[in-house]
Amino acid sequence: MSVPFSILDLAPVGEGHSVADAIQNSQALAQCAEAHGYQRVWLAEHHGMRGVSSAATAVMLAGIGAATSKIRIGSGGVMLPNHAPLVIAEQFGTLAEMYPGRIDLGLGRAPGTDMATARALRRNMGGQVDTYPDDVEELQGYLADENKVKPIIAVPGQGTNVPIWLLGSSLYSAQLAAHMGLPFSFASHFAPDMLLEAINVYRANFRPSEQLDKPYVSAGVMASVADTQHEAEYHFTSAQRQFAHLRRNANRPFPAPVEDLSSVIAAAEMPMINQTLRYAMVGTPERVQDKLSQFIEQTGVDEMIFSFPIHDQKARLKAVELTAGIDLMQKQDWH
Repeated sequence: MSVPFSILDLAPVGEGHSVADAIQNSQALAQCAEAHGYQRVWLAEHHGMRGVSSAATAVMLAGIGAATSKIRIGSGGVMLPNHAPLVIAEQFGTLAEMYPGRIDLGLGRAPGTDMATARALRRNMGGQVDTYPDDVEELQGYLADENKVKPIIAVPGQGTNVPIWLLGSSLYSAQLAAHMGLPFSFASHFAPDMLLEAINVYRANFRPSEQLDKPYVSAGVMASVADTQHEAEYHFTSAQRQFAHLRRNANRPFPAPVEDLSSVIAAAEMPMINQTLRYAMVGTPERVQDKLSQFIEQTGVDEMIFSFPIHDQKARLKAVELTAGIDLMQKQDWH
């Protein structure tokens, strides 16, 4: 049992640090991932969040690409309803020309922000019909060898055939990914409830496409891996504090860890936080290996994608290194 490992990065702006620090840290994370054989590094589009610096996802990826040489890089994801498909085709077509054979385009359907910011991004939210499937198809048309959205041409974009993934936390994207024959990534790192059902729906309904001949699914988990259990749990308190902030609608930078979690989170809040983060891999490499083996056996995923919500950059890079050393790791032959 061996699957590729990848990383989802939110380019966290840590408490006491700047956006510039976060950008440099993301580049260092990608370099560490490349050095330790990870398959890909993705950045997620979120807007108006004081703890996330990857809002301009394509711009961030240009910097990540310049800091690395072979690892695949991409979006996990771009929230397509926020953008005209042509703009995304041009952005990722440009990235594909800058870094040939290395770019992924993961797409999400959620706004990735609050509704006021979504309105500011979209300008027009008056449509009554969900256009997401049509927008995905339009985007595919711009990136194809033969222009399928005549007379409009994406330059750069046309002929790059950037591989598209659909991301989701419910059955909707699983069904759409199956219908369109696209790889699917499930957000079990923050929305675990429908994980197994979504994977089953995707596999049962998959139709081969030009891009993909059989189902391919990845799943996200958070990870805090350290030399000792106590250290791993200590660093993971940052993620637990972050989810508490989200549930309180407190827009703050990514929090520092604490020794006593009960001093900052009420006991009544913990059951919901623990439920949300129940797939998190927290502990020594040996302990994480056991939980990870169970997760892969239960889901049958083709790829694991980890987020490392660790405030201290040295500890974060150490967690990336320790996770890469877990026996399940499949060393990649770079293409």
